[in-house]
Amino acid sequence: MMHFADSLTFSGRKVVAAWAALPFPALAGSSLPDILSAHQQDVPWKLLSSWREQKVSCCFAQSVVLRGICKEKATSCPGQPRSPLQSCESPEEVLQQYLHTQFPGAFSTAHVLQQPCDTRPPFPQFFSPLLTRQGFLLDKAQGSPSAGVESMPVLAALQSSPVLHSLLSGLCRDLGAWNPRRCSSFFTAGVEQGDFQEALEELKTLSQCYETGFGADGSADEADSD
Repeated sequence: MMHFADSLTFSGRKVVAAWAALPFPALAGSSLPDILSAHQQDVPWKLLSSWREQKVSCCFAQSVVLRGICKEKATSCPGQPRSPLQSCESPEEVLQQYLHTQFPGAFSTAHVLQQPCDTRPPFPQFFSPLLTRQGFLLDKAQGSPSAGVESMPVLAALQSSPVLHSLLSGLCRDLGAWNPRRCSSFFTAGVEQGDFQEALEELKTLSQCYETGFGADGSADEADSD
């Protein structure tokens, strides 16, 4: 676990953002190369961290786990060359190749497990009627929504990326505008004003670790891609 944490939090970066796809958008019987090929413009998972969502075009490091996608063979049109994703030998290689394409230069680890996520009660049934009982997408709703979704493919990711610069710097601004003297319990707990200011400076320094140095376009940090 320590090695895993170190692989995501190098160069002074101690925070990662959580992303997930619940469910992972897949049609029943579709292959992983075909699914990911349909998401070349943007990754099919969403930011879970408490910040306005931003499209992330680069990251420093990430770990991605996908569950519940069967090892179906990729489809290809006769006479057309196979894509890089279709040429991969295993689901892990497919996901790794996709991550490399979407986030070139980033340190990425990929794991694919066949067992889906169990969503039977007491798991809350808040899913769309456009899902099968196994959590795969339908073209149109079928059956009763009350039938419930028993399992589904899911993806979870931890990512160290420039989006955290905005999150942490925003938190730093909000805390800097707050006067802790108005909260008597704050100092009753033994926190000194100097300690509070020191923590703010450390938070500001931490946020700067996620700057890419290439402006707002999200280009990769060359220092981390070497």
